[in-house]
Order: sequence, then C-alpha cells, then structure tokens
Amino acid sequence: MTTEQTARAAAKADRRQSLLQAAARLFAELGFTSVRLEDLGAACGISGPGVYRHFPGKNAVLGELLLQVSRDLLTGAQQVVARQGPARGILAALVRFQADFAVAHRDVIAVQDREMRHLDAEARAEVVRLQRAYIGLWADQLVLVHPDEDHATAVFRAQAAFGLLNSTPHSVRRSPAEQSGRGALLERMALAALLAGPVGG
Repeated sequence: MTTEQTARAAAKADRRQSLLQAAARLFAELGFTSVRLEDLGAACGISGPGVYRHFPGKNAVLGELLLQVSRDLLTGAQQVVARQGPARGILAALVRFQADFAVAHRDVIAVQDREMRHLDAEARAEVVRLQRAYIGLWADQLVLVHPDEDHATAVFRAQAAFGLLNSTPHSVRRSPAEQSGRGALLERMALAALLAGPVGG
C-alpha cells in the first residue's frame, strides 16, 4: 500500500469514526427514528449521500455504534482480568473501568438503553452475546468474592451495579468538574453494593 493509499484509508477511518460519534450524540438527543442520514452527514461536514460511502444505511450506523462499544467494553474487561490478583482488586478495577466509560460515553449508554430494538436480528444477537460475555467476567469475580452465592446471584449483582453506573445520562451533566466528582461517587457506591453481604448475613 502506498503512502497516499494509507493516508486515504486513515482519513476514511477517521470520517467513519466521526460519523459514529455524531450518531451517538444525535440518536441520544433526538431519538433514532428522528435522525436522518442528512443530519449525520451535516454533523460531519459531508452530504447525506456521502454517508453511504461509509455505511449502507442508518440501521448499519446504529449497529456498528453498539457493536463497537460492546467489543471495546469486553476487550477492556478482559485486559483488567488478565492482570490477575485478588478478586476484590479485580472487581474494583472493573468498576473503575465501567465508571470511566459511563461518564465519558453518556450518549452511547442512552442510545443502547433506548434503541436496541432498531437493530437488525444479527447485530442484536451479537450485541447480546458480547454483553453476556462482559457480565460473565464480572460474575466470575463476584463468585470468588461471595463464595456462598451462586452464579445467578453474581449476575444479578453485576446487572444491578450496571444500573447504577449507567445512570449517567440522567445523573451526570456534561461539565468536566461534575463528571469527575459524580463518576468517583458512582464508582464508590457501585463497589460498596457489589461487596455488600447477603440480607441477614
């Protein structure tokens, strides 16, 4: 590949990523059904038809947005777990990882919460598979932290913590100062909930 071809490929990848970032913001603010391809293009300085050079349609943009974030979360969690160490320490690192993500990607969380139903069947199945694998990594550590509880309870704990951490579209505004303070508080609250003993224990 020539230098010129490499530069063109890099520019195309950058434009594609810009479209995904614009889609996250617009889908979160306006809703998937209210956003047109022309809106996505305008947000990135290209025409509506120009979007087709990167995605075959609006549903494909949504699919790639949610698939990308699901892959990134799973990869990041796998890297946390791979560091090894005590389960409590790994769990704390997973909470920090998710808290940082939730604060930095409020729009994506809002889109995932509201717009999953618009994915085509194949993309939805893959997003669900990736999410289950992500939850499974948390559950594995929770079983070690709470050896008297079963795997189903560990999954419940993880999902409840995600509900708290992923409240950022509603609980955290966009100012850097608030994001920093609220993110740290969400992290402490979520970890405390995950480490809490069973009722009556």
